Amino acid sequence: MKAYIARRFLYMILLLVMASMVSFIVITLPPGDYLTSYIMRLKAQGQDVGLDEELALRRQYGLDQPYYIQYFKWASQMLRGNMGRSFEFNRPVWDVIQPRLGMTILVAGVSLIFTYVMAIPIGIYSAVRQYSIGDYVFTVIGFAGVSIPNFLLALVVMVFAYRTFGTSIGGLFSIEYVDAPWSLAKIQDLIKHLPVPIIVIGLSGTAWLIRTMRATLLDELHKPYVQTARAKGLKEGKLLAKYPIRVALNPIASTVGWALPGLFSGQTIISIVLDLPTIGPILLRSLMTEDMFLAASTLFISTALTLVGTLISDMLLVWLDPRIQYT
Repeated sequence: MKAYIARRFLYMILLLVMASMVSFIVITLPPGDYLTSYIMRLKAQGQDVGLDEELALRRQYGLDQPYYIQYFKWASQMLRGNMGRSFEFNRPVWDVIQPRLGMTILVAGVSLIFTYVMAIPIGIYSAVRQYSIGDYVFTVIGFAGVSIPNFLLALVVMVFAYRTFGTSIGGLFSIEYVDAPWSLAKIQDLIKHLPVPIIVIGLSGTAWLIRTMRATLLDELHKPYVQTARAKGLKEGKLLAKYPIRVALNPIASTVGWALPGLFSGQTIISIVLDLPTIGPILLRSLMTEDMFLAASTLFISTALTLVGTLISDMLLVWLDPRIQYT
């Protein structure tokens, strides 16, 4: 097992290097760079930027060097724990990410818990009570959750809340608490605002997991070992928990690792629609403005979390299913 984990970490380092290079290249592919759009904004405001000033700005931002030199400088800084400096915010990248990190983890983490707590029991019920009224109801809800885009659901909920109750449900705080110091009242206000983003973000994942859990468990329930256990008089609850449910959790466990990058970046489009103070909108903004060090660092962290999450998923699979062996 130790040798397996050591090999996986070596592969992860190699993949991180390759992913960072590809991310940096893709970010720099569009014509121009951050300084190009910055100068265009200055000219749109009526400011005259001459060639000498442009060259001075390029030297200041380090954009006068080839892209591969810029990449190696950024990569060497990453090895020392420095993610570089954001062009747009004129601050270190970590200082831009850090204030939004707590809210991102809170929203995504609670949404993830909501997804698994709702999906697994409902999936089990639908499989055990196949073709019952409850199964049909949850099937309809599942298809609706998978087919309706989350951002559209967010818009519908916002319009409904505004027209029905005359209130805006965007953001995680009321206006008076946005810049206020932390207090019991602010925490209570946060708790009041959490249900909407949690339900909107978690609905699609919940619907997908319900369908996955139901289909996998139904397949297991019709296998000979389950019928043999029933014939031997094993109680239904003990039978389900000991064998088929454990095996049916394999597809779900294999996707746990995908949740880690989501905990970091959050649901970008939903965060923009609901005006959530998460990292997703910052990542989108950095890509649009070609703020390459901020975008590359954010994508690098997401990639690292994806690789770590995949390793965790593999460990969970081995723990759930003894048939799976380390190789």
